[in-house]
Amino acid sequence: MNRRSAPDLVHAEARIAERGGALGRPLHLLDETTSTNDEAKHAAKTGAPHGSAWVAETQTAGRGRQGRSWVSPRGENLLVSVLWRQSCSPSRLPLLSIAAGLAVCDVARRAAPGQDLRLKWPNDVVLVGKDETGARSLKKLAGILVESSMSGRKVDGVVIGIGLNVHTRDFPEEVAARATSLALLARSPLDRAEVLADLLAALDRETTLVAGRGLGLLRGRLTEWDALRGERVRSELGAGVAVGIDDDGRLVVLGDDGERMAWGSGEVHLTGN
Repeated sequence: MNRRSAPDLVHAEARIAERGGALGRPLHLLDETTSTNDEAKHAAKTGAPHGSAWVAETQTAGRGRQGRSWVSPRGENLLVSVLWRQSCSPSRLPLLSIAAGLAVCDVARRAAPGQDLRLKWPNDVVLVGKDETGARSLKKLAGILVESSMSGRKVDGVVIGIGLNVHTRDFPEEVAARATSLALLARSPLDRAEVLADLLAALDRETTLVAGRGLGLLRGRLTEWDALRGERVRSELGAGVAVGIDDDGRLVVLGDDGERMAWGSGEVHLTGN
């Protein structure tokens, strides 16, 4: 464990142990790295065990989906990657991102009660609100990047990377209207060690359920916390009204021509009415 981390992460190992889960053991706290996902992927190749986790105070090449960069001020947020090595059918790998999103959403809702925090398919946790024109807006609280490796037809390992805005209060001008943090939403000060421990415990619970039984037991919350459900959306695959997420983790969209589409990937945007 790297003791150069900020004071509110010093007790992270103890808080994780109190939850009793399998994730976060061992825990590697890093002052700086290129990317926590890179750390996890490298360690996976050298035999690191299930549950190993990496948390960095800053990343020099943090990334999100589709090659986007993930920038976070040093020591303010949670940049964490977990090596996940449970038995899992390859067909259920896309569901792990959904499960991770629900875990983050659950923890964020408890940290900031009363806030309308939801999952924006496929990998963001957002605050639902209104912009200055009164239109529905989604402010990003967290992003998830899941990367897997296969050995033949068997899942060898999965890296689940999460960037969760915790302490940041001032965002760069270019993203300020589209981003938020727990510090801006919560009623009381937050301890990153506590948030991290809660997050890893929730992630352990949700991913284990999904790997063994699919989305069935998570369906209620998934429907309730779906930020896109009932909204007009568009992507490079088309446009229409989002009507839910199917059992394969795809966004189901009803096109204007009445055709039902199932989108398995892509960047989705709200288009209004």
